[in-house]
Amino acid sequence: MARIVVEDVYKIFGPRPREVLELARAGRSKGEILKATGHTLAVAGAGLEIDAGEIFVIMGLSGSGKSTLLRCLNRLVEPTAGRILLDGRDITALSPRELLQVRRERFAMVFQHFALLPHRTVLGNVEYGLEIRGVEPARRRRRALEALEAVGLAQWADSYPGELSGGMQQRVGLARALATDADILLMDEAFSALDPLIRREMQDELLQLQAELHRTIVFITHDLSEALKLGDRIAIMRDGRIVQVDTPEGILARPADDYVASFTEDVDRSKVFTARNVMRRPETVRESDGPRVALRKMEELQLSSVFVVDRERRLRGLVTADDALEAARRGDRTLAGVVRGDVPTCQPDTTLYELIPTIARTPWPVAVTDERGRLVGLVARVQVLAGMAGQVRVEGAGAGGRPGSGGGVEGGEIPAGTGRGGSGGAAARNAQGEPDRPGSGEGGEVSVAGGER
Repeated sequence: MARIVVEDVYKIFGPRPREVLELARAGRSKGEILKATGHTLAVAGAGLEIDAGEIFVIMGLSGSGKSTLLRCLNRLVEPTAGRILLDGRDITALSPRELLQVRRERFAMVFQHFALLPHRTVLGNVEYGLEIRGVEPARRRRRALEALEAVGLAQWADSYPGELSGGMQQRVGLARALATDADILLMDEAFSALDPLIRREMQDELLQLQAELHRTIVFITHDLSEALKLGDRIAIMRDGRIVQVDTPEGILARPADDYVASFTEDVDRSKVFTARNVMRRPETVRESDGPRVALRKMEELQLSSVFVVDRERRLRGLVTADDALEAARRGDRTLAGVVRGDVPTCQPDTTLYELIPTIARTPWPVAVTDERGRLVGLVARVQVLAGMAGQVRVEGAGAGGRPGSGGGVEGGEIPAGTGRGGSGGAAARNAQGEPDRPGSGEGGEVSVAGGER
């Protein structure tokens, strides 16, 4: 269920915003409106759905409207038009008293420049939000110390902001937001002022905290690499308008237009795409099957090896054509004696960057297994290379701020290794005359474990 819904929100700065609104709704650009009226179109027709417990990143260049839209969510900036729903409740219709209560109880903000009170200790800064809410001293002190412990600054509780580094000051700002127990964090370029190394540490820390706390986080940035690392979904803005909303994988695989594509040119795709995006369906046999069954399947599909699973599809290992042939000659009734158990494995969420060393040193495809050890796919070298080239599977296209909105491939899927570069058809063969990469059955649908060497 959507925690926050943004419906057709506009924000126009100037003395007569209502008069200018119709120009914006008619599709006039930010530059045209400024030239004709002297008004600034900051947000134009924004529509979003932000789910509970997700990190939703809004990014764009300076002046794109991302920070203004963030401040519209809790009405620090009043929208000119449109609605903002919080769990179905229209924030734009609240009275000042109701709005103040919602801000105190539901929202917390983390700013780019920390916004710490220099005359207060670290502990005093962290408990400030609870203090103005009227929480009794002992309770707010306990909650503030818990928040400082969560960000690793409990030992600095009695220090002053001026005694801390920039990264430590930003941790204080984050602890202050966490201490209020607000379920929505609004983070406006929170890490942009930090040095690159400290910035990466803060990103990692935020992801770790989110795994534990499951807050709804709206994060503003102008850095696509940061957006791809942090965001469950990303909205890209340009001149006040939302150009695309998608998953990180979707942004890279199907940019809505040249503007979005220009952001992705220098991105290391291996750190974004995962085994899930490139894996293919494996052919398998059971350990109880005889070697002749395995040989028949490998011969039909031009394979030099095949994965072995049990009745629950839990991975047992891999058998090669040579081993199966030797077992058949001995008269073995099952594959138990020739199953190779040292098959490399990974999880569906393993990045290609993490997979590359494994792929480089193994003669076999990497088996993709779920948390119960069941075989769900395979990744061979050709899939990794295809992923690096952007040929991946991503979630289906959606609308209304859901994954894939804003354009892209119809159906939202770009199959790895199909339809490009002649990847379909029978398996290619290596110098030994054996399959050098996974092939496919008729129609290019079935991918197989082929003994890539």
